[in-house]
Amino acid sequence: MMINKLSEIFIGFASGLVVGTGFVGFLTVLGIIPRLVQLSKSIDYVKPYETGVVLGALFGVYLSFTGATMNVSPLFILIWGSFHGVFVGMLAAALTEVLNVFPLLAKRVGVEQQLIWLLMAIVFGKVFGSLFQWILFEQ
Repeated sequence: MMINKLSEIFIGFASGLVVGTGFVGFLTVLGIIPRLVQLSKSIDYVKPYETGVVLGALFGVYLSFTGATMNVSPLFILIWGSFHGVFVGMLAAALTEVLNVFPLLAKRVGVEQQLIWLLMAIVFGKVFGSLFQWILFEQ
């Protein structure tokens, strides 16, 4: 019985280390946060960006493991969801910027002249898809 608990603890801890290492590697090797700072022209806020990412990850882990629920107003949910959307969108934008995904995609598909329309279609698709999910399934 005790060996099962110890093995679960070890496997959980090892898995957390692997996922954490991958997340840190994603952020540092690809230079996501420095690229976000460069794109937003907010070099004075590097430490708050890093602190926000760490605290957000820790808070997310806390919510995942405890199953805590919060009874909050729809306005708070709107603001919370907006922050999530901005964070995920900025990470995706920084990642695609670093990897030059959109110019390569546009060249390969043959729509180099319509690159702005491709970007707008992706942006509006994400926005409308997120709104669709939140309005229909989260309430």
